[in-house]
Amino acid sequence: HYVHVPASAGASLPPVVFIHGASANLKDQMLPLRPLLEGRAEMLFLDRPGFGWSERGGNDTLAAQADTIALLMDRLHIGKAIIVAHSFGGAITTAFARQHPDRTAGLVFLSPASHPWPGGATAWYYKLTAVPVVGWLFSQTLAYPAGMAQIGDATACVFSPNKVPEGYIGNASIPLVLKPSAFRANAVDVAQLYDYARSASPHYREIKAPTVVISGDRDKIVYATIHSVGLQRDISGAELVWVHNLGHKPDWIAPDLVVGAIEKVAGAPVDLQALAKTVEGRIADDAYNDGKCPDIKVPDAELAPT
Repeated sequence: HYVHVPASAGASLPPVVFIHGASANLKDQMLPLRPLLEGRAEMLFLDRPGFGWSERGGNDTLAAQADTIALLMDRLHIGKAIIVAHSFGGAITTAFARQHPDRTAGLVFLSPASHPWPGGATAWYYKLTAVPVVGWLFSQTLAYPAGMAQIGDATACVFSPNKVPEGYIGNASIPLVLKPSAFRANAVDVAQLYDYARSASPHYREIKAPTVVISGDRDKIVYATIHSVGLQRDISGAELVWVHNLGHKPDWIAPDLVVGAIEKVAGAPVDLQALAKTVEGRIADDAYNDGKCPDIKVPDAELAPT
C-alpha cells in the first residue's frame, strides 16, 4: 500500500522515498513532509510490509523489505531516489543502501536505529509476540485493548520533550499497528533488530551515498549517541545534525530541517547547522511529559551479550 506523488514539470529535486519506523505507517511522514515538498519532487510514501494496509508477504527480514521497496520503485519507474528514513526505518535503509547502491541518490536518517546497543534489550511485549502460538494468541486477544489503553502515554514519550501535535494519533492512523497482523509484524521486526545491527553495522563503510543524520539530544526512544554517532562515524562524509531539546520526531517537530537535509544530499549548499539553530529557538522551552518520560540512558556495556 503506497501513495505515489508524480513529479511536476517544475520538480527541482530527485525522487524521494520515505521509509517509516516501528509502530507506524506511511501517514507518519506524509502528513508533515508532503506539503513542504509538493511540486518540488516525485514522492513515494509506503506502508512497510505488514504495516498500515500492506500485507506482510515474504518480508520477515529487513533485507527482504529493502528488496521489496526496490521492486516497488521499479514498478513506478523510479530509478534512483533519496531515501528518508525514521527510527526503525533507518535499519532498513542501511540494507537498501548496501543492496541497491545504484538506486540510492542520498540518505536522510531521522532519529535512526542502526547499531547494536549494550544488552540488546527491547520491550517485553515484542519478545512475547514474536513467540509462535503464544504470541499469536496475545496479538489476537490482548494487544488491542492493552495498546489502546497505553497509546496516549506511549505517543507522548515518543515526542517528549516536544508537544504531540493536535489530533496526531487519529490523523496518522497510529492504532493501525494494533491490528493483530501488524502487531505481530512489528514484533518480528523489532525482535531481529539487534542481530541485524550486529552483523550489518561493520559493513556500513561500504555505503557511499551522500548522507545526513538528524537527531535530538532528548530522544527517549533510541540511543542517539550509539546509532546516530555510529552512522556519522561509519558512513564516509555523513553529516550529523544535533538538535538541542528535540525528541524522537524530527519529521513532525522540525520538518523544515528535514527538507533542508533532502536538499543538501541532492547537492544544494544548505547550512544545516544554522537551520538546526532555528529549530532550537522554536523548541527551547519545550518540557512536555518530562516527568512521565525520563531521558533514556545507555545501559552498562557489561550487559552486552558475548
